Amino acid sequence: MGRPGSFWFWVSLAGYLVSEASGIPSECSIILSIEYEREKCLESSLLDNQTTGCPSMFDNITCWPAASEGEIKVMSCPAYFNLFSAVRGNMSRNCTGNVWSDMQPATYFAACGYDPNSTVLPETVFYGFVKTGYTIGHSLSLIALTMAMIVLCIFRKLHCTRNYVHMHLFMSFIMRAIAVFVKDVILFESEESDHCYVNTVGCKVTMVFFQYCIMANFFWLLVEGLYLHTLLVISFSEKKYFWWYILIGWGAPTLFTSLWTIMKVHFDDVGCWDLIEHRYWWIIKTPILVSILVNFVLFICIIRILVQKLHSPDVGRNETSQYSRLAKSTLLLIPLFGIHYIIFAFFPDTAKKEIREVRLVFELVLGSFQGFVVAVLYCFLNGEVQAELRRKWRRWHMERFLGSDTKYHNPSMGSNGTNFSTQISMLTKCSPKTRRCSSFQADLSLV
Repeated sequence: MGRPGSFWFWVSLAGYLVSEASGIPSECSIILSIEYEREKCLESSLLDNQTTGCPSMFDNITCWPAASEGEIKVMSCPAYFNLFSAVRGNMSRNCTGNVWSDMQPATYFAACGYDPNSTVLPETVFYGFVKTGYTIGHSLSLIALTMAMIVLCIFRKLHCTRNYVHMHLFMSFIMRAIAVFVKDVILFESEESDHCYVNTVGCKVTMVFFQYCIMANFFWLLVEGLYLHTLLVISFSEKKYFWWYILIGWGAPTLFTSLWTIMKVHFDDVGCWDLIEHRYWWIIKTPILVSILVNFVLFICIIRILVQKLHSPDVGRNETSQYSRLAKSTLLLIPLFGIHYIIFAFFPDTAKKEIREVRLVFELVLGSFQGFVVAVLYCFLNGEVQAELRRKWRRWHMERFLGSDTKYHNPSMGSNGTNFSTQISMLTKCSPKTRRCSSFQADLSLV
């Protein structure tokens, strides 16, 4: 049969990647389906009433039904070979006397287009590329988001409802990246698939955490869309609605994940809970699909509002410039609310292999860099953040210069030097009038 360990590892990896992106059966369902076929075959062999011919036989891959003497049975390649080959071959066995003949072709690999002796398989390269790609993407995102969180937390002048919403979004991306790394370690730390039979509490808790982080990330993308849309449409108290945002971003995923966990515990407590073809999977999938759809609708509404405002005869030249800047910011930010997910969100799971591969690249590889891009646009390219960093840098240089000048040139002016330094510090602060700005103006500095 070739290299079974390596083969099953790539079956596991391919199934995991495809299942995470599309919701079709995961790697464990492949292995457990083989186990299910074996049990069915054994049951069938016990019910055989044939006294002559060949009884039912399971060859570790396929169940060959009972046949009369001289009858030839033809079976198709198992469906999971589609992950590695486009060949839809057949195998056959002849019932000679009371025993089955050797299979033709001699191996499943030959019949189904998989070459175990090939050093480099296109599918192996592709799935390896996907795993490497999203590992790099989540790593960069984790670093950038952590730095952005530190910046927004340290500088008090950046503390406002808008940035609080951004910080929660950053945290959801951080948790998502950590959850992906933890799951990869648990499921793919070795080239085996024993996790399909693991029934430990720790493994299940990891899967619950993973599902929660994924859903929370989608819901905070939804909150960003709701916040920006509300900002453009109506005047409202940001603090009044902030707790509703918290409830949507963290509370809704908690509710759905808890419900899914209860269903799994009582009705589907199988393996490590990474099977997704069961009907209970819709408890997780449906809210995510709804959030993607709502965000897409919000995107269309925001674009329509901006176009109307830009073409309004009441908008002066100055305001037109402001709206143009806001339009530029919105066009850059709204796609990061998960708009790219709409491309494949409602795509049928029975799509061609090429389409599934494009989906993997879109949702796993490009999606893993989403946190990095969000951190850059929401924080590092934000005009307020850059201004605050420059102000702190100038103030640090000024205090360093004044401290050095006072120490070495005029030590007798300690108290006056302190007062002078205080006056300089006060001058570097913005006046209340300068600090006052509307939420609309604040959003103009996003890029």
